[in-house]
Amino acid sequence: MSQPSKKISVALLFGGQSSEHEVSLMSAGSIIENLDKEKYELHMVGITKEGRWLLFTGDPAQLSGGAWEKGDVAPAALSPDPSVHGLVVLGPPARTIHIDCVFPALHGKNGEDGTLQGLLALSGIPYVGCNTEASAICMDKAVTHTLLSAANIEQAHYLWFYSDRFACAPETIKNRICARLNFPVFVKPANAGSSVGVSRVDGPQGLDEAIRKAAQEDVKIIVEEGVTGQEVECAVLGNRQDAQASLVGEIGASAAFYDYDDKYVNGTSQLYIPARIPQEAAEEIRETAVRAYRLLGCSGLARVDFFVTPEQKVVLNELNTLPGFTSISMYPKLWMAMGLTYGELLDKLIQLAFKQAGC
Repeated sequence: MSQPSKKISVALLFGGQSSEHEVSLMSAGSIIENLDKEKYELHMVGITKEGRWLLFTGDPAQLSGGAWEKGDVAPAALSPDPSVHGLVVLGPPARTIHIDCVFPALHGKNGEDGTLQGLLALSGIPYVGCNTEASAICMDKAVTHTLLSAANIEQAHYLWFYSDRFACAPETIKNRICARLNFPVFVKPANAGSSVGVSRVDGPQGLDEAIRKAAQEDVKIIVEEGVTGQEVECAVLGNRQDAQASLVGEIGASAAFYDYDDKYVNGTSQLYIPARIPQEAAEEIRETAVRAYRLLGCSGLARVDFFVTPEQKVVLNELNTLPGFTSISMYPKLWMAMGLTYGELLDKLIQLAFKQAGC
């Protein structure tokens, strides 16, 4: 009689210190619900807003609202020592847990900006998603814009600066914005996600407040010229050499732009899969998404966001290396529209992590 195969030990990381802490909890809840318990032994590791790492062994329903922190938890951390290859639990009792693969469900700073990926690289444990360099590049909108511009990929006109430079010479920077960009513009922190700290500005008088808001999230500010068009997204899956693009989905935002509340709180935006665009534009988006993904060194997954103008010009907006995995998120919905179940998508991402690590 054959012995049952050993389950794959997966550590799911959630929470974090970023402004997207609550979104991460929602993503983690959906992943837990859809991960095949026959294949995987799941270890839930939450990171509080204060940065404490806790092994959570309670009911996943407690993730919503943050009740998990006061539940069945024990202090724990991922060891950077590859001989441990897993978690160190401080107890009681003190112990180590071998981990085969890490699935980061962390969004924003200290989750998808390369900091966590550096720790994972030191640990020697395969992990889902982009490596340290690609994560850092894609998180920084100013760096991403610069690299994509060098590859002649169409983007919105932009400029960037450091917030301390604005504090010293606000009029100089505002004059540059007015000279180089047409209003409306979008003022954004260069390193943030889910539209946190982003403002639409319709004239010069609104720049000061918008820049102050963005500076609360990051020391580097980017200002992008507004693009009139449909907001569309394409999911890319695979490692660099075998990356594939999904169908293109469209967001019918209910707000002035697709902001944080529209994505995760109100749930009032309408998603269209496939997007209501010509086939030629859809194919250009899919090709450009894969090209940008490979150019920036991405692996595992990314969601690539675009605009399609009334003239059917395709304009790349940004890449998200750890996109939302909530029940209403576009990334899993796009692959489900391609015939994958949510659980099969998770399987593929874990398999890609092993492949990328050479396992």
